[in-house]
Amino acid sequence: MFTPQTLEGKNILITGGGSGLGLAMASRFAELGANVAICGRNLERLESAAEQIQKQGAKKVAIYAVDVRDYEGVGKMIDYFMQELGFLNGLVNNAAGNFLCASEDLTPNGFKSIVDIVLHGTFNCTQQLGKRWIQNQQKGTILNIVTTYTETGCAFVLPSACAKAGVYALTTTLAYEWGPYGIRCNSIAPGPFPTEGAWSRLMPNKDFQQRYIKHHPMGRVGEHIELANLAVFLMSDLAPYINGECVVIDGGERLQGAEFNQFMHFVDRSTLKQLFQTMRPSKKDS
Repeated sequence: MFTPQTLEGKNILITGGGSGLGLAMASRFAELGANVAICGRNLERLESAAEQIQKQGAKKVAIYAVDVRDYEGVGKMIDYFMQELGFLNGLVNNAAGNFLCASEDLTPNGFKSIVDIVLHGTFNCTQQLGKRWIQNQQKGTILNIVTTYTETGCAFVLPSACAKAGVYALTTTLAYEWGPYGIRCNSIAPGPFPTEGAWSRLMPNKDFQQRYIKHHPMGRVGEHIELANLAVFLMSDLAPYINGECVVIDGGERLQGAEFNQFMHFVDRSTLKQLFQTMRPSKKDS
């Protein structure tokens, strides 16, 4: 479907691009002709990711360590990438955080942390780059990674559900408001795509993994390349008239209810809470 020139001439920034789905998208973009910029909080991880992306034949790869919650820091990052790569014409808001917790046990800081990364971080990157596009009369493409439970909500991930719903609203709002500037804004709602970091925080143990996959309509989880190819299409000139759309890629999982709701039927509530407690992210992981 794609050629090595599909994304030629594109300079694309991927937040949270040092690992997981962000790295998968960045690698695929590079393989198909784009120059890529990746950011995250861990410089060592970014350097390792850049080496991996270079192996895909990337012409240029730029990295920058930043916390997307820092509005001014994000602005400095974008200016740096523009110096290194030229004018950015694509943004993938992929940086996120999530953990399992019964909503009655959430701390205010736990709630705020996820909302700040997911919603405020997406706003920071989108507005900092978007206003540069508008000032310079440049067209651009934004792709936000949301979830399949933005409309339904989901048990045990209240902060993520709230934040991702906000990102979905941001996507549709800007698709209409910034459309006249030639700026497209779309989103992808992935189902289960295991990554080393997120999967360990969202899947209590192997027993839960087996039950989870058994209940999935297709009996499997998604492969990173499947999501990366969808992202390529939406970021490319093959989709110039797609704007304000959310594309679900979950193998039909959402049709049985929100992603983590089924955990309520696996074990009793007190056992779930004990499992969630053992899975709390440490400061080292953040």
